[in-house]
Amino acid sequence: MEIVEVTDDRGAIVARDWLRKSEGVHRQLRPALPGAYEDKMKRVFAGGGRMSIATHRGEVAGLAVYRMHENTAAGRLLYVDDLVTDERCRSEGVGRTVLSYLERKARTAGLDTLSLDSGVQRDQAHKFYFREGMIAAAFHFIKKLA
Repeated sequence: MEIVEVTDDRGAIVARDWLRKSEGVHRQLRPALPGAYEDKMKRVFAGGGRMSIATHRGEVAGLAVYRMHENTAAGRLLYVDDLVTDERCRSEGVGRTVLSYLERKARTAGLDTLSLDSGVQRDQAHKFYFREGMIAAAFHFIKKLA
């Protein structure tokens, strides 16, 4: 398994073919992503998002969309917007590989925290995060405005 950076540190797409190949796996987590996937991701990258993927045998096995920033609650953190393993590759170490990669990236950048939100219905994901040493530290509240 290999990790490929789809974006550089400024958010420019440096692996356009891998971005295109990632769409199907990304939609397993986010089926409501708009049809113009690449345009959506360009906006996410312009807003600070970055993307890394795990490849196996020339295919996307998993991916992460993340950002590094600072806030008042967690300090300097790497926040994971999306972490998804292709359903055909679950329980094969893909998620662990991607999460470990992100943790190394955060440590190298001198960040204090690795953080993510996970939908309350995602029991299997929660078990995975607990196994990986993460804790449930807060509730995340939302109010849809549109």
